[in-house]
Amino acid sequence: MKTSKFCAVPLAAALVIAMVTATAQAAAPAATLVVLTNADRGRTVTTAVGDDVEVRLTGYRERGLTWSWSLPQADSPDVLKRTAGTVTPAGDARAVFHAQHLGTGKLTATRKCRPDPGKVCPLVVMPWKVTVDVK
Repeated sequence: MKTSKFCAVPLAAALVIAMVTATAQAAAPAATLVVLTNADRGRTVTTAVGDDVEVRLTGYRERGLTWSWSLPQADSPDVLKRTAGTVTPAGDARAVFHAQHLGTGKLTATRKCRPDPGKVCPLVVMPWKVTVDVK
């Protein structure tokens, strides 16, 4: 009978630890992902510390001209830290920013023209900017 008592105590302790861990994990708020696209230009969004903001800008091609986005940047990397980013030959740009501190930051990118050989681009640069309030 002694062996069953000694086995039961560690088992009960392990169950209590597992329940406390599961409860703590369930109580922690899940991080939110805010997705921004070309259409969000000029918006202000609010997010919380710990959330991620993903920028997905889509370039396009017409009449021998490719309209390409630059890699999105944050003007306040202490508030919004870029954790990933890429641009594609098709003109798309993607970046993920982590909201690390309270404050306000601006995310920016620019769309420029890349001409095919023999083509000429208009002298137009399209800015994209979103203000992110981290509360």
